[in-house]
Amino acid sequence: MALLQISEPGQSLDPHQRRVAVGIDLGTTHSLVAAVRHGVAECLPDEQGRVILPSVVRYLPASAGGSGRQIGHDALAAQVDDPANTISSVKRLMGRRRDQVVDVDRLAYAVVDQDGMAQIDTVAGRKTPMEVSAEILATLRYRAEDSFADDLFGAVITVPAYFDDAQRQATKNAAKLAGIEVLRLINEPTAAAIAYGLDNGAEGVYAVYDLGGGTFDISILRLTRGVFEVLATGGDSALGGDDYDQALAAWVLQRHGIAIESLDASARAALHKEARRVKEALSADAQVPFRATLAGRVVEQTVTAADFEACTEPLTARTMAAVRKALRDARTSKDEVQGVVMVGGSTRMPVIRRTVGGFFGTEPLVNLNPDEVVALGAAIQANALAGNSKDGDLLLLDVIPLSLGIETMGGLVERIVPRNSSIPTARGQDFTTYQDGQTALALHVVQGERDLVADCRSLARFTLRGIPPMAAGAARIRVTFTVDADGLLAVAAKELTSGVEASIDVKPSYGLSDEQIARMLQDSFATAQQDMQARALVEARVDAERLLLATHSALAADGDLLRADERDAIDALMATLRTTAGGEDAAAIEAAIEALAKGTESFAAERMNRGIQQALSGKKIEEV
Repeated sequence: MALLQISEPGQSLDPHQRRVAVGIDLGTTHSLVAAVRHGVAECLPDEQGRVILPSVVRYLPASAGGSGRQIGHDALAAQVDDPANTISSVKRLMGRRRDQVVDVDRLAYAVVDQDGMAQIDTVAGRKTPMEVSAEILATLRYRAEDSFADDLFGAVITVPAYFDDAQRQATKNAAKLAGIEVLRLINEPTAAAIAYGLDNGAEGVYAVYDLGGGTFDISILRLTRGVFEVLATGGDSALGGDDYDQALAAWVLQRHGIAIESLDASARAALHKEARRVKEALSADAQVPFRATLAGRVVEQTVTAADFEACTEPLTARTMAAVRKALRDARTSKDEVQGVVMVGGSTRMPVIRRTVGGFFGTEPLVNLNPDEVVALGAAIQANALAGNSKDGDLLLLDVIPLSLGIETMGGLVERIVPRNSSIPTARGQDFTTYQDGQTALALHVVQGERDLVADCRSLARFTLRGIPPMAAGAARIRVTFTVDADGLLAVAAKELTSGVEASIDVKPSYGLSDEQIARMLQDSFATAQQDMQARALVEARVDAERLLLATHSALAADGDLLRADERDAIDALMATLRTTAGGEDAAAIEAAIEALAKGTESFAAERMNRGIQQALSGKKIEEV
């Protein structure tokens, strides 16, 4: 007699075929793991019933029988007593060099550079940010496997929308170290949109305001029947609740005339712990006492909500500047936004909700727990990717934050994938050789919004070899950029006549700092006119050089067709073009190019006649 099997709608009838897939929110301050159980996404608790895992790892001296580390709540409890070996906010170090980490000197632990990335000195040896993150991810993996009493099939891991290639790759590396198969990396605002869209049946244009512990993202999305299209994204990869804590701590120190440099690591840890407690308490109370022992003295200060809002106002203003920028990029007005989704524990601050609500003229959506919403959305996507639900056709259209392109002659950037392009995507463009007989082409992949390579960030270099020798401009080289669903880039080049090809997976060892990201975007607008002029000048010089080379080759081959005065005239035009090309006037260079082209028209006609005569020489009319 067969047992009656009951399944959730859209799920496999055979429970043994169901794959355990989870969503992981790997956060700066805390992390969570969620899964779809009984048709509903929910965060998975630990043995004590806590769903939140502090993103903190403490390394201990090597000892027989000891684990050598504490993770989560136990590590957080030791932060004041052992700050040098208790690593928090490691997400800010992912894919970065030391000099790209904001306020790195204020961290309680030692950060050094090694192998092109920031690393951390601990009593257990030097640790990479990926290793520290892997400890957190592994803890969440074990929690999921214990909850389901089964092995983990895979995970969807969320990252800030403004994470670049290096930071995304570092996240995937951390997951690999933790023994987790990454089904997909998705942007945190997109995960939140999945949770709200599926739970509430929402459609239309929405803004996702995501202020976490260490990063800020703003995304403008269009939700339509299961399609989540990101219209534009922006933010700051080094701005979050931690910065609000530091701003409050700095305000208290200033009131008491204490320099933060005078505090040791333990005192700094105690200071920031108390600042965070006061910040969180101010979400419910109008004023909260601040009390900490610093440098041997007890510091007491009553902090009002108005005090806190005043000392953190520049931070809030930075988030709203990014909001306005994202709306412009999306070509959308704030009046068209139907709702604002609040994500991240830092959005619990009343000043944030009031500021955002006032700007959009609507109460923000907070009916899902802002700490959990990202993990819940990731779990829904993971469940679909694992084939467990009918939502397998859920379509995500994320975007890339900065344009991708290659360097062309004269140090110019030819953009192939514009910023805010939906991913996954593949785009190609044809290029050609610059000189006669050229058999190789060096490709330089760059990222940024400026027209000159010097103003953009270099991602990778590789060379296409084996191009058949041809006249300049005859070869056809197709360069293809492929950005996968995780936002990672691969570049391929192929000469279409011969079929020779080369490719590279772009895996940079470091990431962009928030200042670099902001500067690249701001500069692209502030210097647009300057860039246009610079590009026109470079293009004119390249055209001039190309025409001079072609004319020189023609004279060497068929100069005997010219009379002496005709040759002198062409030589004079070439000399004028060389001199003009060394100047800064693009219009003058173009005029000199036109003059040389016009001055060689009759010579070109004579060359063509000779070529035809040579081709027909010795042939009968019937053969022609």
